[in-house]
Amino acid sequence: MVLMRDEVLEQPKAVEKALKEGLPLIRNIARRISAFQPDLIFIAARGTSDNAATYARYLFEAFTGLPVSLAAPSLFTLYHRPPNLKKALVIGVSQSGGGEDIVAVIKEGRKQGAMTLALTNKPESPLALAAQDVIPLNVGPEFSVAATKTYTGELALLALLAAELADDNGLRMGLDRLPTSIDKSLQLEDGLKNLANQELYTSARHCLTLGRGYNFSTALEIALKLKETSYFFAAPYSSADFLHGPFALAEQSLPAILIGANGPAIPGLLELAQKLTDRGVELLCIGDDEGLLKLATSKDSAFRLDLSGIPEALSPIVSVVPGQLFAMHLALARGYNPDQPRGLQKVTSTR
Repeated sequence: MVLMRDEVLEQPKAVEKALKEGLPLIRNIARRISAFQPDLIFIAARGTSDNAATYARYLFEAFTGLPVSLAAPSLFTLYHRPPNLKKALVIGVSQSGGGEDIVAVIKEGRKQGAMTLALTNKPESPLALAAQDVIPLNVGPEFSVAATKTYTGELALLALLAAELADDNGLRMGLDRLPTSIDKSLQLEDGLKNLANQELYTSARHCLTLGRGYNFSTALEIALKLKETSYFFAAPYSSADFLHGPFALAEQSLPAILIGANGPAIPGLLELAQKLTDRGVELLCIGDDEGLLKLATSKDSAFRLDLSGIPEALSPIVSVVPGQLFAMHLALARGYNPDQPRGLQKVTSTR
């Protein structure tokens, strides 16, 4: 039994439960945020939750118009030079709620008069106790070291908060469709398992993960899952940033995972995909855009998502799932236990 697989498969129901149970609370919190009238949203997180924070940056800036800053916790804990947070909404995101540095950011924000909010799977954790308001993930216990359902739970609830702050019915309707779309993405597992067992991936030492806009966070998270479960050095980039210096890395037989959903980021991603193909890079493509899927190196490395009725802004909550499954199966194909990555524990506390 692989715990990580069980938790990946739980995600349709876990996300549905998180959204249903979180709606009344988040609607109330959104009203109070609007009354507070913050000038800035300031988000503190580490690890997988930091990738959720990157997603939230795109989401909140696009739908609320407020600038979003990702915290540098060392300014609070090591240098003792925190920024001015008096008119900020300060959000701490952590599945465990145990990171000392994230707690320190929340405490400093509260001290300065900011509105503080914790998003965590442990509502009695130090992070939750430090914040004025707490949004529990409500996705159930997560036992595998590699975070999966807590990640999609974080994304879903951050998106719900954005929908309520912006009073956006398009986001609301898309959120209702998420569990079905996630469930359909799980049907890609056999193809992902077969690909993970190919020599190209079992013997490779390096990989690229590429996305842009909302799915830049997906590139970051898939790369993290590959590193921590398969010990596969995956380098994540915005597809725009990659065209600068990092494009020199592109070479024959280098694996690359491209993630995209129909929207403004697709034309640039297609252009990059063609350039990578011309360099002999092996492309694994995840998304719903026909052009992107056609540029996959083979039909076996094209993974089509059903994003019917789901706006691009919500697509990362679905597009990360094939990456989770691929990372898990690659770990198994390489002879590793994805539930117990070497040197890692479920809760990592930094200062």
